Amino acid sequence: MEQRLTIVGLGVKDLELASDFYENKFGWKKMKSSNNDIKFFQLNGMLLSLYPREKLAEDATVSHEGSGFKGFTLAYNTRTKEEVDELIETLELKGVKIVKRPEEAFWGGYSSYVADMDDNLWEIAFNPFLALDEKGNTIEESE
Repeated sequence: MEQRLTIVGLGVKDLELASDFYENKFGWKKMKSSNNDIKFFQLNGMLLSLYPREKLAEDATVSHEGSGFKGFTLAYNTRTKEEVDELIETLELKGVKIVKRPEEAFWGGYSSYVADMDDNLWEIAFNPFLALDEKGNTIEESE
């Protein structure tokens, strides 16, 4: 199996509200392949898909019920600490739920957490040990 991730699929309670969140709070653009049943957002090397939670669970043959921490987070890395602060300020003005305010992290970076409409956690972070190229892809620096 090749080492890659193609799509992150999020099961959402309300597809239109979730799509509105990513379009109007994060400022992302839906792909033309989106339709009434599923929404796609092209990221910098993979897709984010939004799909009704019950239907996604049914497809995976598991229960859609559950609450609390989901056991994963999504991350958006910035190029500077200041960019974290600016992004959190902008998201807060748009009514995004700020779960954790920006602060120095135990691992040497600077991070904050926000939640989408379904309480999926997004870490907004600056990692001084992780370089990003012009498209926002991580690059391995030589030693």
